[in-house]
Amino acid sequence: MSGSILYIHGFNSAPSSKKACQLVGVMERLGLGDRLRVPALHHHPREAIGQLERAIAELGRPLLVGSSLGGYYATHLAERHGLKALLINPAVSPHRMFDGYLGTQKNLYTEETWELTHDHVTALAELEVPGLQDPQRYQVWLQTGDETLDYRLAQQYYRACALRIQAGGDHGFQGFAGRLPALLSFAGIGADVYQAIDFTAL
Repeated sequence: MSGSILYIHGFNSAPSSKKACQLVGVMERLGLGDRLRVPALHHHPREAIGQLERAIAELGRPLLVGSSLGGYYATHLAERHGLKALLINPAVSPHRMFDGYLGTQKNLYTEETWELTHDHVTALAELEVPGLQDPQRYQVWLQTGDETLDYRLAQQYYRACALRIQAGGDHGFQGFAGRLPALLSFAGIGADVYQAIDFTAL
């Protein structure tokens, strides 16, 4: 489906996160809600990838929009399926960071608790992409004030891609709504469709 988008949320996040809600709101206002999927991802990477594979099958060839851990998932899926991906403060090699996080976790939005195990870490490691086949399929949006991930890791890994590095900000990516026209354009949705929307008011 042309102009379709698959939004992939991050670790302990949910479809009720701010960026996801802003994207859903815009797509619905444009009458394109049927072209967007924002699945509530299972905490286990293998389950999550299965959910995302099904969403890709439904949408055809969507733009993958991944935030944080979702950016890591999006990179894996973009390489597997030859899709375009827009990554927002993406995690790089998250399995190397999670050893200190083993044990009980709590989803920030749903309050669900679950156990982060070595099997989660192993499953994440299995998704690692050693190198990108076609960096031109990617846009990577980074904010240097990200308090959760060191933006320089993504800057290095995605150095051959179209990088947009903004000073300041945070892990949630401040000002996301104002950047939605660029996201829609990258997804193949023409400016004539959304030019009446005041994105700064979102």
